Amino acid sequence: MGDSSLALGTSVHKALGGGSVADVLLWRKWRGGAVMLVSATTMWYLFEVAGYNFLTFVANVLLLLIVILFLWAKSASLLNRPLPPIPNMEISERTIGIVADELQIWLNCVLSIAHDITIGRNLKVFLKVALSLWFVSFIGSLFNFLTLVYIGVILILSVPLVYEKYQPHIDEKLSVAHGVFQEQCRKLDETVLSKLPLPSNKEKKMQ
Repeated sequence: MGDSSLALGTSVHKALGGGSVADVLLWRKWRGGAVMLVSATTMWYLFEVAGYNFLTFVANVLLLLIVILFLWAKSASLLNRPLPPIPNMEISERTIGIVADELQIWLNCVLSIAHDITIGRNLKVFLKVALSLWFVSFIGSLFNFLTLVYIGVILILSVPLVYEKYQPHIDEKLSVAHGVFQEQCRKLDETVLSKLPLPSNKEKKMQ
């Protein structure tokens, strides 16, 4: 878009955070991207094609892991070998605080949208939410959840890389598409939305 940070010169790597996650998504750390792709493909094949039950699979994997670690620890004590290199399995308060802050932002955003629709009776927001939910429902009717997640993994491993490579051409096309979309929204607002009865500011204050 014309007013986006990427269009103003910010690199795709910096827009993705500039850290290890960005390196993986842009295949600069190709091993991480390969592991993520192979893992997602394996999981999708096991549960979608081979028909494995998710709960049974997880339970069997955890059982096998526990047995291996138990036998490793027992043999290590008998043979004077080092114990399994298990990290400290503990979630810090700082991590919980970060997750809670992010969750609070998302929840406040959802509640704000719900307030605009129910109390403010904002027709534009209602139409946007309704169309978004209909689109999600339509996509969900085409694929099951696991396949949808797998497609999402494929997209996040391919779209940023393609965009970084062809950023000027894609920005140009997106700018044109954004202009057309804005024009259609303006026409819809002038011909339909502006003619619908909406509550006045006085009525909103009384509520």
